[in-house]
Amino acid sequence: MTEARVTSRDMHTDFDIEDVSLAENFEEVLDDLVAHCPVAHSTVGKGYHVINKHADVRKAGQDWRTFSSADGWLLNPPDQSIPILPEDLDPPYHDTWRRVLNPFFAPGNVAKVEELAHDCARRLLDGFADKGECEFVADFAAHLPGLVLFNSIVPVPEADLPQLFQDIDTYSFGPLDDRVPAFVRVYGYLDAFLKRRSEEDPRGDVIDAIVAGVDKDGEPSPWEDKVHTLLDVVFGGLATTTHAMSGAIYHFATHPEIRRDLIANPDLVANAVEETVRLYPPVVAPARTVRNDVEIGGVQLKAGDRVALNYAAASRDPAACADPAEFDIRRTDIVQSAFGVGVHRCLGAHLARLELRVTIEEFLARIPDFELKPGSAPTYESAQLRTMKNLHLVWTPST
Repeated sequence: MTEARVTSRDMHTDFDIEDVSLAENFEEVLDDLVAHCPVAHSTVGKGYHVINKHADVRKAGQDWRTFSSADGWLLNPPDQSIPILPEDLDPPYHDTWRRVLNPFFAPGNVAKVEELAHDCARRLLDGFADKGECEFVADFAAHLPGLVLFNSIVPVPEADLPQLFQDIDTYSFGPLDDRVPAFVRVYGYLDAFLKRRSEEDPRGDVIDAIVAGVDKDGEPSPWEDKVHTLLDVVFGGLATTTHAMSGAIYHFATHPEIRRDLIANPDLVANAVEETVRLYPPVVAPARTVRNDVEIGGVQLKAGDRVALNYAAASRDPAACADPAEFDIRRTDIVQSAFGVGVHRCLGAHLARLELRVTIEEFLARIPDFELKPGSAPTYESAQLRTMKNLHLVWTPST
């Protein structure tokens, strides 16, 4: 087994998902792990293993009895960490919540927000298209997911978006000591919002479904579980899609041949969406707890061990698709795990795909020829989630 030399540490035996060198050398580390280290080990905190190969990630993700989510998706969670449900649940309680939530994020309901998504994207583009430059993350990608989510599925006042974005960003990528307080603020906001809605007439939306709750062991689900469920919906809707949007536009800025191909062949946009989430995954590696002794990737795991399912690495496994480092919009073997596998497959996958497609369609229609601002390069933050922090673009404004 060769050592991962692209970072400041040996990511095979001394893995740290919070290490800044992982953020800076992300693809190189993933490719090295897939090629040489099916299961990496970390001594950070209480320690954990990282499962990297596509087949092993799928096996673990589909076996919830052995690889449990009940201890939370965070590796080494801070004290007083707040759960998000049903992400941090196992069946059957997990499945009970998903049966209630799934219809609101099914393809038919998501299709109803397409016109809104296009309108929001055009409105954002109006703010900078004639300027000939933008910082895409701050000017577009950080706003569109919230505008769509909160103007359609979760009717939170738009004026409250900036603080929610800031607190969720702090929870996801901020200093360790600041993360729980930020999420506590989000919890408090959503708790008050849910209480107000519980006192209003029903609207037939997902908020009413969460307020109604589900059965838990023959009793009504407790109030805090309802807030934790809304927390998961909002967290998932705000913390992930921004990175994929930025990844797509970055790739088109640096690969003009793909951009021109998409403009000439708009029927390939759906494939471009899948390639985007495969190569620019927002969710890197959620945690699980081993419940029974098991061997995976040639490594013996013991009950109680913590593991991370490396979705990002699994999507780059050459055993799953040919030339995995290539962004190929004509690929017929797209295999990606960015939306998860097994019972925890992403609730909002259809909505995320819609938002990505709308981003690509509207940006290329309005600004078909663009590039990175000379002298600039995007910066990233990576942990169990990954995000692009900035993306400076320039173009010649249309006359």
